Amino acid sequence: MKGYIEERVVDVARYIIEENATVRQAAKQFGISKSTVHKDLTAADRLIKVNPALAKDVRKILDVNKSERHIRGGLATKKKYLHS
Repeated sequence: MKGYIEERVVDVARYIIEENATVRQAAKQFGISKSTVHKDLTAADRLIKVNPALAKDVRKILDVNKSERHIRGGLATKKKYLHS
């Protein structure tokens, strides 16, 4: 893995932990796709090889985000129709 990819992976992971951010927020912040963020953080060949402890912390946040996504979607839809 190239050095700049390793740096990006760690930077994105730290951002998600510090800001309790979602994959979408991280993608927007770093100017990369959601797929890239997901691959950087969950694929066995990236973050877990660079920093296993960081990978464990990120996994916890991603699991919480995944369990709450249906609630966020409902709130976004409600907000959309209240302001229409």
